[in-house]
Amino acid sequence: MASNVVAKPVGDSTTADYRVFFEQNGARVSPWHDVPVEVDKEKGLFNMLVEIPKGTNAKLEISTGEEFNPIKQDIKKGQLRFVANVNGATGYPWNYGAFPQTWENPLNKDHRTGALGDNDPLDVCEIGEKAGETGGFKVVKVLGTLAMIDEGETDWKIIAIDVNDPLAEQLNDIDDVEKAKPGYLQTMHDWFRDYKIPDGKPPNVFAFDGKFQNKALALEVIEENRKFWRQLVSGETPSKTERYSVSLAHTSAL
Repeated sequence: MASNVVAKPVGDSTTADYRVFFEQNGARVSPWHDVPVEVDKEKGLFNMLVEIPKGTNAKLEISTGEEFNPIKQDIKKGQLRFVANVNGATGYPWNYGAFPQTWENPLNKDHRTGALGDNDPLDVCEIGEKAGETGGFKVVKVLGTLAMIDEGETDWKIIAIDVNDPLAEQLNDIDDVEKAKPGYLQTMHDWFRDYKIPDGKPPNVFAFDGKFQNKALALEVIEENRKFWRQLVSGETPSKTERYSVSLAHTSAL
């Protein structure tokens, strides 16, 4: 379980060599392959790995290509990548991370977005009030999803809330977010649309005319990407092609 998986930072966090590895009972494990994603499927509860705490700018992410998949900082044009402050927000306005044991298959064209997967675990936006820690796990309740198309690739954003957040009991589907936090979803849409503009990129685009989709679709997307991950670790889908290369090193993936 995620509760006894601990983050082990290695190196100087201001350098490209910095990594956050993970251990369980003293043995190195993969936060992607070894940690179960499901906590209570019927209740829509899942384990989320926090990569980027809310209010911070460093673009940290699971390194899918490195052995045991540590978290590292993205590099663009030889420089450590930091997300710009856009639309009045400092860094990411929510805890940003990933669902373990999921994979957006870059060989699969999503029938809803018309685009191939982005070769990463599913992204999660946790909208609670408390900032997480890089390498920490949260049990979250899934609320909905936003279907972003990032530089031509499908890049689902799963919207969720920490089960320990004061609002968690009130929020059970995407419409509840608007009731409890009026304007929040529009702010999220606009942030994802605009956050690469300071880097000289065009605005991001979305499927479903940019409208957030409900919990039912989010759970469907999670299940699909669970299947893609299972096919990856079983060898049914290759781990290396001309398009991508991922590391399957792990201790106990099912």
